[in-house]
Amino acid sequence: MGYMSRLKRMSLLSAMSFVAINIWTGAPLLALWVGSQVVAKRTLSMAAVCVVVVVLAVLEIALAVALTWLNNVYDEITGRPRAERRATWLRSMRGEAEGHISQRVGITTLEWIVMINVYVAVTTLVVWYVFFAGPPSPLGCPTGTQC
Repeated sequence: MGYMSRLKRMSLLSAMSFVAINIWTGAPLLALWVGSQVVAKRTLSMAAVCVVVVVLAVLEIALAVALTWLNNVYDEITGRPRAERRATWLRSMRGEAEGHISQRVGITTLEWIVMINVYVAVTTLVVWYVFFAGPPSPLGCPTGTQC
């Protein structure tokens, strides 16, 4: 394997990791920022919420398409055989050989990256909740105030 091939693979892996991380961090933050810029008032409004939801949906779809495209390019570069990805409940009940293609091919690199992202996200949430969030306030009152 040549130097350029290795460089292409590492670049694609880095891009896939960047996009996967931005699915759960960058896109929501950017959507919130756009929503805050569109509405001039300081109070929450339905227009701001709608802008955030629409921007978030567009960003998430764009990132998912980008991730799929990067995965396909990576598979072409590495020579990974194409396998039809079909959920288990959508497969035929007959004992066809097509259901075993994914077992022969194995887990894709993108699936590894996404699994690691999910583990990091859940671990970060649990650590924040257990160690940094503090105790819940009674009756939903802000901490330090009385209701």
